Amino acid sequence: MRQAISERKAVYFFFALLLISLVFAGCRSTIGERKEEPVKREGETTGKYYHFEDIRVPKELNYQQKKSFIYETPRFKTGVLLFTKWRLDVDSLIDFFNYHMERDNWKLVNSFKGKESILNFSKPDKTCTIKITEEWYGTTEVEIRVGPLGEKKM
Repeated sequence: MRQAISERKAVYFFFALLLISLVFAGCRSTIGERKEEPVKREGETTGKYYHFEDIRVPKELNYQQKKSFIYETPRFKTGVLLFTKWRLDVDSLIDFFNYHMERDNWKLVNSFKGKESILNFSKPDKTCTIKITEEWYGTTEVEIRVGPLGEKKM
């Protein structure tokens, strides 16, 4: 009887020791991973930059590479980026672009809201048009057009 009780104690002690070592090993690896994580910039959780370093796009949107294009010369970069997402609120997209474009030093020139919503932004050397369309079958399309600002003729 005594031997059975001491064997149980040994088993309990072994499992307690195993559990404690697993807890400490788990905490140690989590702390180590936190030290190695890169510092995230503000807003990286809400959006991402595609080809243009000053136009943030919501991370929920899916980039359509086959329907997009970029043209770049030493003087300027221009292009059309197309994104889609199933069931996305258009008003929240408009708010997102208004807020983040202003933070990236774009000036809102004008906007149109309707079946298609269009936001026009400008900088001293380029323009950006964002067209947001909600399709009848539930998909939301976002088309971003960026180009150089035209030169005035005299």
